Amino acid sequence: MYDWLNALPKAELHLHLEGSLEPELLFALAARNKIALPWNDVEALRGAYAFNNLQEFLDLYYQGADVLRTEQDFYDLTWAYLQKCKAQNVIHTEPFFDPQTHTDRGIPFEVVLGGIRQALKDGQQQLGISSGLILSFLRHLPEDEAFKTLEQARPFRDAFIAVGLDSSEMGHPPSKFQRVFDKARSEGYLSVAHAGEEGPPEYIWEALDLLKIQRIDHGVRAIEDERLMQRIIDEQIPLTVCPLSNTKLRVFEDMRQHNILEMLDRGVKVTVNSDDPAYFGGYVSENFAALHDSLGMTREQAQRLAQNSLDARLA
Repeated sequence: MYDWLNALPKAELHLHLEGSLEPELLFALAARNKIALPWNDVEALRGAYAFNNLQEFLDLYYQGADVLRTEQDFYDLTWAYLQKCKAQNVIHTEPFFDPQTHTDRGIPFEVVLGGIRQALKDGQQQLGISSGLILSFLRHLPEDEAFKTLEQARPFRDAFIAVGLDSSEMGHPPSKFQRVFDKARSEGYLSVAHAGEEGPPEYIWEALDLLKIQRIDHGVRAIEDERLMQRIIDEQIPLTVCPLSNTKLRVFEDMRQHNILEMLDRGVKVTVNSDDPAYFGGYVSENFAALHDSLGMTREQAQRLAQNSLDARLA
């Protein structure tokens, strides 16, 4: 079944490039940049991947991202992810890029973007993988910082298809970023936002009504609000769901509790994605396989999920 799932043509719409930094590459980049790491080896780092919640993961995620320093580093990171896409028949990807994770460390915006852009261009030409890059704001930082990031992106406007919102959800509602999303929309950006992962259904309402997003990232808690469920069904608003991530971060204690197939069968345009695959134990095909193994996902359901991902592309 894995081989059949792997061969399905699919798109990935919820992927943080920094979250695809595998331990082996992390150690290689640390050595190249002469950075001391707190882990003795790859296995010790993998052993640290035991998270009780989103914040524990993010603490490690930002620590890992510190090895990314040069344009070549960002190229290598993105290219390694695209190789995974090729192996899993992901024919289109719309990755997130968090400039603030790097500019706050003193890495120039153009250094980060230069490496990512060139890899995505090579992915199209050499691997046949199309893509669209999403500029994401870190929601645990003030909205003023997001405005600065949007301004930094201005000379590279053609590099991005949309703006997004990620990082720590609790205590940072979408409404905190309404003005910067209004500004981005006035400049022609589409928009997406993380909502309803750890945060309540109210955050999804805010993302839709205040940020006017085209797509909900995560959104699994929408099922707690019947009126919201009916809206996303009626309007066919896509949800970019990440099953392995949801169980790794204890949104669901066990994959058998996951609601993605229930939402699919109710008519929600749910899609399967890997989020931060280096940290959560698998890329897109492993997420599909987990749904088959734990929830008894059928081939027909898998085909609908894959088609949803292709239909929900912004680029």
